[in-house]
Amino acid sequence: SKGEGVLAGRKVVITAGPTREAIDPVRYISNRSSGKMGYALARAALAQDAEVILISGPVSLPAPPGVEMRHVTTAQDMHEATHDCIGNADIFIAAAAVADYRPADEKTQKIKKSGETMSIELVRCPDILQSVAALPRAPFTVGFAAETENVDEYARGKLENKKLDMIIANRVGADCGFDTDDNAANVFWSDGEQRFAKTQKSELANRLIALVAIAPEHICGVIVSVETAVRTNTVGDNHIELLLLELAACILVDVLGFSRKTDRERRRLQRRY
Repeated sequence: SKGEGVLAGRKVVITAGPTREAIDPVRYISNRSSGKMGYALARAALAQDAEVILISGPVSLPAPPGVEMRHVTTAQDMHEATHDCIGNADIFIAAAAVADYRPADEKTQKIKKSGETMSIELVRCPDILQSVAALPRAPFTVGFAAETENVDEYARGKLENKKLDMIIANRVGADCGFDTDDNAANVFWSDGEQRFAKTQKSELANRLIALVAIAPEHICGVIVSVETAVRTNTVGDNHIELLLLELAACILVDVLGFSRKTDRERRRLQRRY
């Protein structure tokens, strides 16, 4: 029933889909992302009673009922929307395939065909994922690594370089990843990993959300919530019971090999309570 999911009371911000970086009024740079994984994650988080904000690039998917939608086009749009929504978020999942570069000079008129070759100068787009992870009060930050080769190596590098809490890696290509209804994923965090075989994206999303929900910093937060609530007697018995049930579910931490060494979520939840 409503309010009993493992993410009840949590705010989750998810990005999904591609971005489009205009070259001229009729052409743009983009990628093959369909948004299906991000939308499936939004539905899965909502099913666990989270407050979900989905920031979506241009896709051909219906909005998940019950999810707050923000529609954007460019990487800059998505960056601004993300930082507009990220305040007080508990979890940020960057599932969007955001452009790394955009044309330096967007033409106001259609470029006409002329010479045998043409060059377009590109400049870097803002790094949304890294900017969120670097916030003083950053949420539990989950990135995606869509790679055509060396998937695990590149994902671990991104996890470390961007100082993420967790990263979800998958291989993409002509026959997998983008614009399909199924996917496989390897998930990495500072001292552990979990691998998921190919399955429907809806089912994979449920498993990923379950994993994120019992991630180490979330567990620390639940422990603090229980300790503080009992000590101060500032919340009702029903809320304490829910927190204890959630903490019991976190026993799976030992099976998944998580570390409890991080303190960021503990400090943030101490401020909240």
